Amino acid sequence: MLFERPDAGERAILVHLEFPGENEREDAEEFVQLVTSAGGDPVAFVTGPRKTPDARLFVGTGKLEEIRAALEANDGELVLFNHALSPSQERNLERELKCRVLDRTGLILDIFAQRARTHEGKLQVELAQLQHMSTRLVRGWTHLERQKGGIGMRGPGESQLETDRRLLRARIKSIQTRLSKVRVQRDQVRRARLRAEIPALSLVGYTNAGKSTLFNAMTTSAVYAADQLFATLDPTLRRIPVDDVGEVVLADTVGFIRHLPHRLVEAFRATLEEASQSDLLLHVIDAASNERDDNIFQVQEVLREIGADTIPVLEIYNKIDLLGVEPRIDRNEQGEPIRVWLSARRQQGLDLLLQALQERLGRDVVETDVVLDASQGRLRARLYGLGAVQSESLDDGGRMHLHLRLPEVDWRRFLSSESLSEAGLGIQR
Repeated sequence: MLFERPDAGERAILVHLEFPGENEREDAEEFVQLVTSAGGDPVAFVTGPRKTPDARLFVGTGKLEEIRAALEANDGELVLFNHALSPSQERNLERELKCRVLDRTGLILDIFAQRARTHEGKLQVELAQLQHMSTRLVRGWTHLERQKGGIGMRGPGESQLETDRRLLRARIKSIQTRLSKVRVQRDQVRRARLRAEIPALSLVGYTNAGKSTLFNAMTTSAVYAADQLFATLDPTLRRIPVDDVGEVVLADTVGFIRHLPHRLVEAFRATLEEASQSDLLLHVIDAASNERDDNIFQVQEVLREIGADTIPVLEIYNKIDLLGVEPRIDRNEQGEPIRVWLSARRQQGLDLLLQALQERLGRDVVETDVVLDASQGRLRARLYGLGAVQSESLDDGGRMHLHLRLPEVDWRRFLSSESLSEAGLGIQR
């Protein structure tokens, strides 16, 4: 049965059941955040314990009547489940309740659809929506038009009962082809970065841990950051300088969440490859969260799923201003930084983070003196451009005495590009 939906966020009845199994547990407070992030208006919260989901309706008959009563009492327009529903359960619930029913996966898909900004991000969201809803074709999709408003409305349209499966398969194939081209371009950029030996860092973490705020603080960028789940979706890359390392590429990736739907992991695998191809992962953790340890575990699970669990990690305990804790670096038995405590919002401890990055990424450093005559001003400009000049003086003959300090890989690249040698510059090491 097809239900008409309004042009704005619906009044939603939230359903959250407590199951005994730890693997099936969801967070009720996070569920409310997800709904409000999607633009929904939570008007009632139905909860209760249950041993196992009902095969037909997920909930029992008593709980079904409670949901129906909440719909009538609050003029509800939509029922949202904090659980994954099977297509048949979703259809049966809609027949019983005479309104739109959406599960946790559909809700997260809707938020992703709102947040996607880049061409690739929009394609990935649409692909995930098509694949998720392909089992729910009873609602009809022939025109596949983008519609606005209402939770679950963004992305592929649903306009009639009789669906054209051939058109659906063709659309999925078309998106996959376009995504393949985008991924080829992304791989080319990544290979060029590897050839240039530029270290790659990726910010990962549970959604709303403060990754984008930290990214902005480190790069002086203006990436959208807000106190909401999945505030940013598309990956953003910037170059930042790190002492004795040179430039590094920092990527801000999509936030992870408990039981991230498998289709989303698959659809965003190319985006998440930024993390799996990194030299170092910066795992941003909300130090003030009551769910801190569990959120860390959930991030580790997603990293394992995308093949990034073997990449070195530097933990960043963010939001220490909410705990009254001072910035610090924690080290392992070998003295290597393993954890940095900071506040991205207040920009406290950022110097310690850069220090930790310098130590974790530190490469062989060249420190030497060179003497250039007046005709070699271009070489001087290049060395300044590399950030290698620590001090400079002029002698009576007008020659420039430069004291240099830079990563050896940058030094070797400089000499090669200028067809120079250390001996030719009068350097003896």
